Amino acid sequence: MFDMVRRYAARLRTSTHAQPTDARERRAHNLFEAAAVYVVARARDDQDGVEEAAAWVSPEALSFGVSELACRAVVALARERDQPLGAVARDLLGLPAV
Repeated sequence: MFDMVRRYAARLRTSTHAQPTDARERRAHNLFEAAAVYVVARARDDQDGVEEAAAWVSPEALSFGVSELACRAVVALARERDQPLGAVARDLLGLPAV
């Protein structure tokens, strides 16, 4: 599944015919880089960093990147903790165990 996402993102990055030249230059960052910077800035309560990362890609792309980052983080933590995905997700959100 992640390979499909990577291929899709690579196509988005290399598809420049629909964007004007100034937009291509302004969008030098990919959506996953923007998502990573955005999430770190949110965790640090850095509003300037949040705004900068949000300007790199469209809101839809940023949302997709943040969602993908969240999924990967939950999977990685579940493997590290040897716990079910649902338990890790609920723990991260401070929800009671089911």
